[in-house]
Amino acid sequence: MDSDHGYKAGQTDLKLPTCETCHTAHNIANVKSDRFTSQITVQCGKCHEQLAETYLETYHGKAHQLGYGQAASCSDCHGAHNIYKMDNPKSTIGPRNIVKTCQKCHTDANMKFTGYLTHATHYNKEEFPWLYYTFWAMTSLLLSVFLIFGLHTLLWLPRSIGHMIKKREHPKIEGRQVYVRRFTKTQRITHIFVIVSFITLALTGMILKFSYMDWAKLMAKLIGGAQVAGVLHRIAALVTFGYFIYHVISLFKLKKSKGLKLKNFIFGSNTLMFNKQDLKDFWASIRWFIGIGPRPDYGRWTYWEKFDYFAVFWGVVVIGSTGLMLWFPEFFTKFLPGWLINVAQIIHSDEALLAVVFIFTIHFFNTHLRPESFPMDTVIFTGHVPLEEYKQDRPRDYERLVKSGKLEKYTIETEFSPTKMKLIKIFGYLALGVGTILAVLIIYSLLFH
Repeated sequence: MDSDHGYKAGQTDLKLPTCETCHTAHNIANVKSDRFTSQITVQCGKCHEQLAETYLETYHGKAHQLGYGQAASCSDCHGAHNIYKMDNPKSTIGPRNIVKTCQKCHTDANMKFTGYLTHATHYNKEEFPWLYYTFWAMTSLLLSVFLIFGLHTLLWLPRSIGHMIKKREHPKIEGRQVYVRRFTKTQRITHIFVIVSFITLALTGMILKFSYMDWAKLMAKLIGGAQVAGVLHRIAALVTFGYFIYHVISLFKLKKSKGLKLKNFIFGSNTLMFNKQDLKDFWASIRWFIGIGPRPDYGRWTYWEKFDYFAVFWGVVVIGSTGLMLWFPEFFTKFLPGWLINVAQIIHSDEALLAVVFIFTIHFFNTHLRPESFPMDTVIFTGHVPLEEYKQDRPRDYERLVKSGKLEKYTIETEFSPTKMKLIKIFGYLALGVGTILAVLIIYSLLFH
């Protein structure tokens, strides 16, 4: 009766909640049981609809929807029988008590940590401008990338089908043949770590992002719940940081072994850095797609491969840094305002969505699903491409190797064992299948919910 929900003299006209409102009459359950805690947001949302909706957009709310009973709910912050407005000295979310309330779960929480906006929305430009502009900046980035590369893929498809028909007119070479080495053993192993960690991050991350969807709830249940998904997500993140650091170190070692200056190592004509030739190849590709020009003579690295490569750097830095802020909010709010955690959540979530859908659609097409490579290009696993295929697909680099006398250095005559190829294809098809299914579920969730 003492709380703001209790009836006061002279307030009989107000529709305040009673015991039955929260506890119900015929379904009374222990307040510590999963059945009761899972219904708290539903009960509070009957009166506080907008606040309940914004709560479900937070990490706590998403984990709650996935059945994680220990996620902070309405009563954990606002109290149950002691609910007061923020300006009341007794309020658990008032300035006097908010740090202590947060410390029930976040033992190192401080006053800056409490600046996290638990019921903020990016739709409110006046009240939360940073969230508004961050959301629309990320949305613009996402839409522009998919508009450009989606159109690129659609234009490429007819030409790709024609290339596939011509390729299949020639009988497939069996047995030993000459191959060009594209990737070293270390690079191939690194890519396997990339595949496994990325799929793990994508699966566990999208389960949380789309926690309101039935498929996300089912997947969370199959892997052991939201808590297990969180553990797997963090393990995969550590693997990602590991291979990223290893790759950067290997680049410096490669630079040192070649004795090149940093500028020449990064901006050389045959590196993965973008250059004028990529703009020429891009424009020539568009002309070829629409039938007003010949197929470009691509070099060792195409412009779309370079984009994929730098997308990993961008993704690890942006998604990784914001992910660390979400993982260790108590640490970062020792020197950063709490509302930056909200900004980090938007960036982390939307950038991850961009990466996942791009990899499982555009990248899959460019690498595996375009007709001339369908159903899978195994070069990233074997490290080698048939010489005749390389000569046709990357004539500019083939001519470079011939003129420099380095062709023999990068070629090998061999035959890959059927057992090895079978294992490669099983792993590859599994990764392709999981990625494609997840992409379909994500697109369905975005379009029809």
